[in-house]
Parts: sequence; structure tokens; C-alpha cells
Amino acid sequence: MRIGELSERTNVSQRLLRYYEEQGLLAPLREPSGYRSYRASDINRVHRIRTLLAAGLNTATIAHVLPCTIDTDDGLAAACPDLLADLHRERDRISAAIDELNSAQHALDSIIAATNR
Repeated sequence: MRIGELSERTNVSQRLLRYYEEQGLLAPLREPSGYRSYRASDINRVHRIRTLLAAGLNTATIAHVLPCTIDTDDGLAAACPDLLADLHRERDRISAAIDELNSAQHALDSIIAATNR
């Protein structure tokens, strides 16, 4: 299928699909005319990429993690034993970022409260 059809079937813009290719997340075949040709399995792959992005992973991490994920009835799961350690590290990184943002929010709340007095 061409990029337009993949875009429609995944609800992801063609621009983002090209970006995923640049990041090594998608590897479409090239027709002699130069057009990208995607496989039906790329629909699922794009959904997995979107799920991992929504989980807070960057594209470099996704490139490493994606080959070790499988789809289950409950969503994505780790298929490689070493992947869980990587996912725990990413979760710790996100938790630390949340803590920093909460601290910043509390600091702003204090400034706002002091200003309104």
C-alpha cells in the first residue's frame, strides 16, 4: 500500500510516517518509481509506535524497544527478557520528570498565592 493509504488506515499523517522512516521505525519497500510501498503489517507497527510514544518513550528508545514487543489482548508486552529492565529505567526517568514538574508547579503556586495577598 502507498503512504496515503497507510496514513488513512492508521490516522497518522504522511509527514509523521516519513519521520518514523527517518528514525528507523518503519522500513517501507521502494518501488522502481521511488514510491514507498508499505506492508499490511506496517499498520500494526504504526499502532505500536504510537502506543510507545504515548507511554513517553522517544523515537531512539522506541527503535531499540519495538523489535522486542508483542501484541496481547491487554496491549503491548515485552517479548525479550532484557526489555523489562529498559522499561523500568524509562519509567523511573518519567517519574523523576513528573516529580520535577510537580515541584515547579508548587513553586509557581506559592508565587501566585503570595501575589494575590
